[in-house]
Amino acid sequence: MTLDYESLRVIWWLLLGVLLTGFAVMDGFDLGTGILLPFVGRNDAERRVVINTVGPVWEGNQVWLILGAGAIFAAWPLIYAVAFSGFYLAMFLVLCSLILRPVGFKYRSKMPGKTWRSSWDWLLFVGGFVPALIFGVAMGNALEGAPFRFDETMRMSYDGNLFGLLSPYALVCGLVSVAMLTLHGGAYLALKTEGIVAARASRLGAFAGIALIVLFATAGAWTAYGIEGYRIVGTLAHDAASNPLAKTVSRATGAWLDNYSTMPLTLAAPALGFIGAMLGVFGLGSAKPIIGFIGSTTAVVGVVATAGVSMFPFILPSFLDLSSSLTVWDASSSKTTLVIMLVAALIFVPIILAYTAYVYNVVWGKVTTKTVEADHMSY
Repeated sequence: MTLDYESLRVIWWLLLGVLLTGFAVMDGFDLGTGILLPFVGRNDAERRVVINTVGPVWEGNQVWLILGAGAIFAAWPLIYAVAFSGFYLAMFLVLCSLILRPVGFKYRSKMPGKTWRSSWDWLLFVGGFVPALIFGVAMGNALEGAPFRFDETMRMSYDGNLFGLLSPYALVCGLVSVAMLTLHGGAYLALKTEGIVAARASRLGAFAGIALIVLFATAGAWTAYGIEGYRIVGTLAHDAASNPLAKTVSRATGAWLDNYSTMPLTLAAPALGFIGAMLGVFGLGSAKPIIGFIGSTTAVVGVVATAGVSMFPFILPSFLDLSSSLTVWDASSSKTTLVIMLVAALIFVPIILAYTAYVYNVVWGKVTTKTVEADHMSY
């Protein structure tokens, strides 16, 4: 059966969501571990334990970020053009902070000095905190809309700056992301370590989970009643060639709630966010780390999915020129491109999943001071 253009667009919207969620889940606990590193490890031995929980896997986890960026470039070129141009400085900060991680992992233990190692530990904290914050801020800006427009020749212009991205609403979304990934990192450390390190990770992770519940509820109420959402006015062809200017868009407070009233099943997304966070807090508070990790993973999926289903069919709206807003129906590549990419995804994504499962099976088990000292390749 041949897929039509409309179906392919929806499939690639779903696949983009899967890739971004995969990044948030897989690399999320890496970032959360970095955020918690200076606080759950009080001495060099404890911090080496923390670092070695993610040392063998963090590089592979970032494959999801590369896949997500590649999917945006190939499947949603207009999204790529706006986001990677308009948010250039923010992405530059993310890349600089992410670069601190491999450097920190490689150089931290090259010298024995306390100041040397402590400095790298705090840089690893920055490498976890800054991306977590900026990714959330970026989602907040997507919900509020970005200051861009297309002219009649489809040339894009962006009228914004780095500080303009830091609105109060976007910062709250950033804090949601930080709390979410800190919970996830705490759950992962509680699962992979033991003793005092696991106890501290459980305590701080549970606190982050409580903060996530409060912040997620705050962001939800603010999204519903404090900012204007976007609606397509009239009928938009779902199978026409991509042309963002061929539609009319309006803004209204509460517009981001439309999908929840017309498609009640979408309420499952925020429900998963809250239930997952509560399950994570329960698991960490009751010394059941596997339940805590399942809960934190569920919370990540629910929070990311909530943003996606709230905005559908919008992907990146524009408050500067409403008709320039980018949606599932007018921002994609051609049908042929989407078909070729879908075939490639069906071949290679299962391979990535199988290899990832194999790697985690190999490195499964607790990381302790003894295992770190016994492994000459440890960090």
